[in-house]
Amino acid sequence: MSTSQRMLRLLSLLQTHRYWPGGELADRLEVSARTLRRDVERLRDLGYQVDAVRGVAGGYQLRAGGAMAPLLLTDEEAVAVAVALRGAAGTAAGVGGGPDWALQALTKVVGLMPPLLRRQMDAVRSQTDTPAPWSGAPVLDAAVLSALAQACRDTEPLRFDYAARDAEPSHRWVEPHRLVALGRRWYLVAYDRDRQDWRTFRVDRVTAPEPTGQRFRPRDLPGGDAVEFVRAGIRRAQPHHEVRVTIEAPVDEVVAAVGRWGRVTPEGVGCRLEMEVDSLGWPLMVLGEVGADFHVESPPELADAVAEVAARFARAAG
Repeated sequence: MSTSQRMLRLLSLLQTHRYWPGGELADRLEVSARTLRRDVERLRDLGYQVDAVRGVAGGYQLRAGGAMAPLLLTDEEAVAVAVALRGAAGTAAGVGGGPDWALQALTKVVGLMPPLLRRQMDAVRSQTDTPAPWSGAPVLDAAVLSALAQACRDTEPLRFDYAARDAEPSHRWVEPHRLVALGRRWYLVAYDRDRQDWRTFRVDRVTAPEPTGQRFRPRDLPGGDAVEFVRAGIRRAQPHHEVRVTIEAPVDEVVAAVGRWGRVTPEGVGCRLEMEVDSLGWPLMVLGEVGADFHVESPPELADAVAEVAARFARAAG
């Protein structure tokens, strides 16, 4: 078994709180006594209080009482948990007006982390804005995301390489303000010191972040809302459609078709679907999947696309 699998197996055995002779524990894990000692030291480094008795009859036992031991996660796994639960929290907050269970779970998980991992997870959680419902995140470098989040929280200037769209790679020196998860991407809102202006950076295009060890006095973001600042930048940078459609179908059926990619609210006998998209192909697919009558409120381009698709299907039907 791999080292991580073996560590989890060792932790599972020790959490019975019985005394394990070293030889028996090594046999269970199919490792040498030396490897077992190293694994026990790894657990201690993570905060687990493992008592050891030396000698021929020596063994190990997880100390009873005290606080619950920290969870066994790598740095990347810890950040991934924070990202996943933060996203779930944004979605859960808009469902039925109930408690934010995912955010409560995130708080508990953070409390079980060793100090170093807790700092990384808390930075991602506390320095990210997500509109409700949250609509997913891209595949990101956990180390980059963690570094940006901690710099936001600690008001620490940051240097990094950035590959902007249709531009040569550049080296940026910024005052990080906030992370925003919007649509299918993550963004960093920051004040660019070299350009003397506020900028939005796509996190998946950021590489080699370098903390400076300094501190800065936070500036006031124009408008004060990081999410709206990113949205405005997206609207200026690329074609954008704000879709509004009323559908004669139950809310749960539309939610099942659109998932996290749109907002669904009750409207009359059916519901209203709102989406922010770069292409009209996705809302057309959603409307086809729902299979119910609907009315396009906006944009007019979507109504034109519906008419074009309807004519094409009519011709195909003969």
